[in-house]
Amino acid sequence: MNKTDIQIAICGSAGEGTIAAGDILRSALAGAGYRIIAFDAYPAEIRGFGKCVARLRVTTEQAYSLKEKSDVLVCLNDDHGIPHIGEVRDYGAVIYEEKSIVPLAEGAHVSAHILPGQVPYPVPIRELSERTTGAVRSRNMVVVGYIAGLFGLSREPFYKIVDAKFKNKGSVAVQNRKAFDAGYDLGAATFKLDDVQFGAPGEMFHATMLNGNAAVARGCLDAGIDTFFGYPITPATTIMEKLASEMPKRGKRLLQTEDEIAAIATTIGAGYTGARAATATSGPGLALMSEMLGLGVMAEVPSVVFVSQRGGPATGIPTKTEQADLNIALHGGHGDAPRIVIAPTNVDGCYRCAGKAFEMAERYQTPVIVLLDLYLSNRYETVALPAKSPFEADSDKPLAKQDLGAGYKRFAYTDDHVSPRALPGMAGGMHVVTGLEHNELGRVNEQPDVHEAMSRKRHEKLKAALSHPDFTVYKRFGDEGQVDVGILGWGSSFGECLEAMFLARREGIRCAALKVVMLSPFPVDAVTAFLDDCGAVLVPELNYQGQFAQLVQAETCRPVHRYNRVTGTPLRVEDIYAEVRRLALAATRKAA
Repeated sequence: MNKTDIQIAICGSAGEGTIAAGDILRSALAGAGYRIIAFDAYPAEIRGFGKCVARLRVTTEQAYSLKEKSDVLVCLNDDHGIPHIGEVRDYGAVIYEEKSIVPLAEGAHVSAHILPGQVPYPVPIRELSERTTGAVRSRNMVVVGYIAGLFGLSREPFYKIVDAKFKNKGSVAVQNRKAFDAGYDLGAATFKLDDVQFGAPGEMFHATMLNGNAAVARGCLDAGIDTFFGYPITPATTIMEKLASEMPKRGKRLLQTEDEIAAIATTIGAGYTGARAATATSGPGLALMSEMLGLGVMAEVPSVVFVSQRGGPATGIPTKTEQADLNIALHGGHGDAPRIVIAPTNVDGCYRCAGKAFEMAERYQTPVIVLLDLYLSNRYETVALPAKSPFEADSDKPLAKQDLGAGYKRFAYTDDHVSPRALPGMAGGMHVVTGLEHNELGRVNEQPDVHEAMSRKRHEKLKAALSHPDFTVYKRFGDEGQVDVGILGWGSSFGECLEAMFLARREGIRCAALKVVMLSPFPVDAVTAFLDDCGAVLVPELNYQGQFAQLVQAETCRPVHRYNRVTGTPLRVEDIYAEVRRLALAATRKAA
């Protein structure tokens, strides 16, 4: 079987259907049985000026990140496409509009920038669209069809996606089919000069195409979420949008609140009543939620907060990715306010972390923060989700009859530091809850011994989360035992770390990678053991300070090498690989 590993990039201006073309292309290829990783970049402006780029990597075997070089570039807009010509590999394809309808200055057309070794495909995109549909708005479907025809892909998966996408707009579906067919016929009749080859997908990969936010929503639903409270904010908004369409069908409640403070307050309030409750936000919203999160810690109320990070600080760059909210997720809030913080590394992990977050919130009676970022929230992957929910429907600590009655201690000291929790209205479970320090009964008490004991209780109970059932706290990949270089990663960047590790091992460098999903409480013993195995440790992340590196050094008292970038774009595999090679070479010279 011929292996397929092809990356396609479509570049255009907002409003030209660039993202829609990428969506149809990736959905059709996923339906044909290929594995997909896709990520779209778009501007903060709603329409008309900014650049949009849809990238998708199509493979027959599992891949973990996008590639630095694309095999195919489609330019729907000369100005936006020209800067990306250099991102096409040698002998790759560049597809572009053959004719301009306005005079262009010298060097303003894509054709003037195609590099030696790249294969140009001039296509009358606008003409085909106008001829078949009477309008230019189907240019994106023409290029999708051209790609399918040029590379010998079946029409049927594309028809299926087009029909599904426009099922309530019959004439629109017909028009898009016509534009697709016009592009397909021309592509199939074009003499192909590049070396891009789609192999057969092989054994059918039955999977669902989801992005990270959709996977979070699916995880919430499978975990039995009861209530969701949210306020729109990029890039977390689509979590609320997807839940808004699904929760009412299951008899559940969702409310858009007036701001983020109201969202977290109502989430904690619902959690207090025993409901599985969640909210979603980004960095600016999390900052507003800090005080109420402290209440959730003090009152020991289960709640789940999904945080999709974006470029900051302040309003920052809302449509660009970053991993710079780790510090506020871990420490945001006054006083000693411990909480569980977990960070998925891929779309499947978004689903599993979402569901497990509800289990942990209930089991350890605490707020749980799930850290994503724009890259992971908007990244599409083909994932095989379980047919049946893998999550516990009720993770509360059992409450015995003898716990209830006169003198019920809502905050009783126990061996595992988790108290039996009675819900409002439960017979014999009357108790006091306050944001003030309190004794076992919940009554205000400011005595030094009580505050110290309760602080210990709130911290110590979370340590059990490090062995929470069926949850990947950390995982090692690559060479076992002693290695030349170890890569320590978290969140959305770990896919690039893993691909860099594969490159290093192919070169003969002994290399391993460790992903850390549980960030608080921190798996100190496991990370320390990994550091002991490594001659040097590299920590790549998307923030300026090296926030994860700081956490690792603080928890383990061991030095690490930092690789920090804040470009608003995902880390590049080749850059991480270059750092690994540098560290391995330095170790070799030192040994010599």
